Amino acid sequence: MIIEPAKRTLSVKEYYFSIKNKEIARINAERAAKGLDPIINLGIGSPDGSPSPEAVEALAACAHRPGVHGYQSYVGIPELRHAIAAWYERWYGVQLDLASEIQPLMGSKEGILLTSLTFLNKGDKVLVPNPGYPTYTSSTNMCEAEVVKYDLVEANGWYPDFDQLESMDLSGVKLMWVNYPNMPTGAPARTEIFEKLVAFAKKHKILLINDNPYAFVLNKPQSILTIPGAREVCMEMNSLSKSHNMAGWRVGMLVGSAEVIKEVLKVKSQMDSGMFRGIQEAAVVALNAGPEWYEQLNKEYAKRREVACRIMDKLGCTYDNNAGGLYVWGRVPSGEAVEWSDKLLYEAGVFLTPGFVFGSNGARHLRISLCANVPNLERAYEKIAFLIDNR
Repeated sequence: MIIEPAKRTLSVKEYYFSIKNKEIARINAERAAKGLDPIINLGIGSPDGSPSPEAVEALAACAHRPGVHGYQSYVGIPELRHAIAAWYERWYGVQLDLASEIQPLMGSKEGILLTSLTFLNKGDKVLVPNPGYPTYTSSTNMCEAEVVKYDLVEANGWYPDFDQLESMDLSGVKLMWVNYPNMPTGAPARTEIFEKLVAFAKKHKILLINDNPYAFVLNKPQSILTIPGAREVCMEMNSLSKSHNMAGWRVGMLVGSAEVIKEVLKVKSQMDSGMFRGIQEAAVVALNAGPEWYEQLNKEYAKRREVACRIMDKLGCTYDNNAGGLYVWGRVPSGEAVEWSDKLLYEAGVFLTPGFVFGSNGARHLRISLCANVPNLERAYEKIAFLIDNR
């Protein structure tokens, strides 16, 4: 290479699923040459369903219109902002100011980095859950800020231990990431936990951000912004990726304090030139869906969860039957989960995510994604059962 990468890149590695997907592609090529079926990938949470036909038609219709292919507003078309506000009021009971409290995003993953870039200086501290979404850590590292892990453990239902938080050195902490309903554990959002989080953030003058993309998947939709006083210290990110089968469309949102959004927009407006109008119009249609959309979505995911739980049972894993979200999270009976994951991949032809990806507190856990249809999950069960029964 003619020049060296920036030093900040030394703090991050290529995303785990990017590496693993390349490995699986290589294995599949080898298996195809031998006449074997491909790996059944139950790893990443990329919904395999389609958006509503009406949303797809809205995209197509817009794309055929003249005058829609130029740059768009950084703050989204008025129709999208109105749809987000109506969606939040209808499902979460939260009223948002159309002009100042909504910032559309190209996916909430973008928002995590944007928010980090907006508020973090070198040496600032960020509270990050362990286990938790890896992007919280990588975004913090790329801003040359300091990651301060706080524990989520099974014995506490995968919720923060507030006594432990209070005992930590919180000097210099500016941001705190929370994620309820939780990924990877499936722990649901709970009002009493949100109340404690808001009180904690107020006490220590921390900007707290709830990352909330799983609210509609086998969960009851809840927002941290319903807690009295939350808007003083809390923001929320949301996404259409999981709730509307639009992961590849990259539609998300940051909602809450107008002051925070104004600052984030300074950074965002330097990094893109607006979301394609057709995607915005499709998102409007998706957000206006009635309860039948979510009922059908969850009916399918409930069927898939039943098979995923059978896989966990066959492996001898323990898991929470009341957890929600897009995954089943189970504790392996012995050893490290990565050993189980590798064995299943190389010997059974099934990939399950090892929990160390999400932090040290996940090292004994496997995660099964529900983003595979029932027949594929059944085939995965059969392959795993054959391996277990014949070892």
